[in-house]
Amino acid sequence: MLASQGIPQSEICRVLDLSAKTLRKSYRRELDIGAVKLEAALVGHLLRLAAGSDDVALKAIIFLLQCRFGWSRYLPPRC
Repeated sequence: MLASQGIPQSEICRVLDLSAKTLRKSYRRELDIGAVKLEAALVGHLLRLAAGSDDVALKAIIFLLQCRFGWSRYLPPRC
């Protein structure tokens, strides 16, 4: 749950009273699933913003194009 909220592993270690090595070894699956849940939530919020019609929507669309599709305004268009 902490990983899905974006809490750093060092803080999770403090909360669970574990070493970083033990956390990564014993809770690898949970850390990975938490990271995926966080990414999905952020993408959902970004898509909601991109659906708007203001300046924030334009910035969100450009960001999505750059991150997900390798788009760059400085590269010539592909043929």
